[in-house]
Amino acid sequence: MAKSKYEYVRNFELQDRLLPSTWLVVRVDGQGFTKFTSKHEFTKPNDVRALNLMNRAAKIVVESMVEIVLAYGQSDEYSFVFSKDAKAYERRASKLSTLLVSKFTSAYVYYWSEFFPDTRLQFPPAFDSRVVMYPSEHILRDYLSWRQVDCHINNMYNTCFWALVNKGGMTQKEAEKRLSGTLSKDKNELLFSEFEINYNNEPAIFKKGSVIIREKVLIDVVDAQGKMTKRTKTEVAILHCDIIKNAFWNENPDILGGNGTRAQRKAACQKQREVELDATACSQRQQEQEQEQEQAHQQQSEDPADAEEK
Repeated sequence: MAKSKYEYVRNFELQDRLLPSTWLVVRVDGQGFTKFTSKHEFTKPNDVRALNLMNRAAKIVVESMVEIVLAYGQSDEYSFVFSKDAKAYERRASKLSTLLVSKFTSAYVYYWSEFFPDTRLQFPPAFDSRVVMYPSEHILRDYLSWRQVDCHINNMYNTCFWALVNKGGMTQKEAEKRLSGTLSKDKNELLFSEFEINYNNEPAIFKKGSVIIREKVLIDVVDAQGKMTKRTKTEVAILHCDIIKNAFWNENPDILGGNGTRAQRKAACQKQREVELDATACSQRQQEQEQEQEQAHQQQSEDPADAEEK
């Protein structure tokens, strides 16, 4: 930046670096989405097109920001978790928050026609964002559990509400009054007894929301000697699963594991290479068995007369 007598104005900029060694969560939330969903005639209580569009926009964000270790979304919101070791944009809150929400919003608009080919955008959607620091894995998990519980509670209420309106013929005020003070078991009973809806059979994307993580998958590649071998590739995957219980975290230890020490990273690479080699050996044995079976089949199918001449 060129030096000038006006440069002093930079002193008015706030230094908003976030604390080191803390988990950073940037949450984007739809602004005025009650009006937006009504104007664009979203299906109630859930529009799978809209949810998949949110997932596509979130996936674009995760793919472009490598220090995001997990993202969780439901309804019109998405939470993006940055590693506690993240150094992106010097951990400046304003940079992380504004860049992420602008990328998410632009992706939402860019892919709109892919999910709503027959619906023209009536006005631009808007999302706000905030960034929060969480000092421990326990508190971070509690935050994510809070969002998933919120997803379940809201979805069960909305499923009952719109069943009463769309199938029960009630007005929205009547449905709201009917559900006032009801518990989860009451809503389950209402859905099953009056509308033959088993809430447990509802799609997981509605009940549990969407989880985006980076998964390691084995792919076939040709090595320098021209032989087929296995290598590990990281892919961004969208899941619809429980993230409250320990099972998810036990199956995906790298999410909260951080970068680790140099020795730990080396050990992890060695372990992954062993997996690749085992997979390669298994694939080669399978190919050899298939070749042997094919040869045996060819020998059996030879003409008997030809076999006698030999």
